[in-house]
Amino acid sequence: MKIGFIGLGNMGAPMAANLIKAGHEVTGFDVAGVTVEGAANAGSAAEAASGQDAVITMLPNGEILRSVYAEIVAAGSKGSVFIDCSTVDVDSARAAHELAAANGLLSVDAPVSGGVGGAAAGTLTFMAGGSDEAFSRAAPLFEIMGQKAVHCGAAGAGQSAKICNNMLLGISMIGACEAFALAEKLGLSAQSLFDVVSTSSGSCWSVNTYCPVPGVGPQSPADNGYKPGFAAELMLKDLKLSQQAAESVSAQTPMGARATELYDGFVAGEGKGRDFSAMIEKLK
Repeated sequence: MKIGFIGLGNMGAPMAANLIKAGHEVTGFDVAGVTVEGAANAGSAAEAASGQDAVITMLPNGEILRSVYAEIVAAGSKGSVFIDCSTVDVDSARAAHELAAANGLLSVDAPVSGGVGGAAAGTLTFMAGGSDEAFSRAAPLFEIMGQKAVHCGAAGAGQSAKICNNMLLGISMIGACEAFALAEKLGLSAQSLFDVVSTSSGSCWSVNTYCPVPGVGPQSPADNGYKPGFAAELMLKDLKLSQQAAESVSAQTPMGARATELYDGFVAGEGKGRDFSAMIEKLK
């Protein structure tokens, strides 16, 4: 396929590289001038989107997504599929779908889980929203860039799933950090608590796979000085999106709201530039 890829940052560049390795013809554009080996370089987002079978965007926020889509949809080939892999607010995702549809384009909102490591390894999970036809067209590309793609529903459903998942992740990581911090003060070893929790009712991904304590469980950022696998700033961004979404539909998310407050304070202080699991140091 001929693919335009707009947004070649820490996530977008390795995703584009995997498409190139799979034999696709990629034209890339990034406002920072970033290039990817093997990709043609476009002079603008519209140029990258012109004449392509698929156009993929990986952008920082909803405002930028709306701006970029306003520029690129007119350049898109009728019937091509536009895939947005950014993590943005649901309203912006739906606005992008509307712009695409008005120009005769198929569209999918498909935020990802798996971080920079997953992008490089091609093991991302895609949470997709859009029509059956659009998802079907995008699916072969998801298979190259990731290990799983879930069609969550209509336009905006992918963003909704991502926001709900990451709100739960933020809450559960705080809970894990609280438990290990308390255990230490009670004189209980982190290894003992891990051995219990990982096989008991407190079992969760934040403990079993991504334990916030060094030297316990599988390798995690805690074993690397909390160098970000998933930065605290990105967790805060997703938590704020969850609260924006909750407010828009009058949903009660008291734990999500408190997690947002805690990560806001953490990022404003010692947490900036660190993994979100470094929250344990603040709680200690």
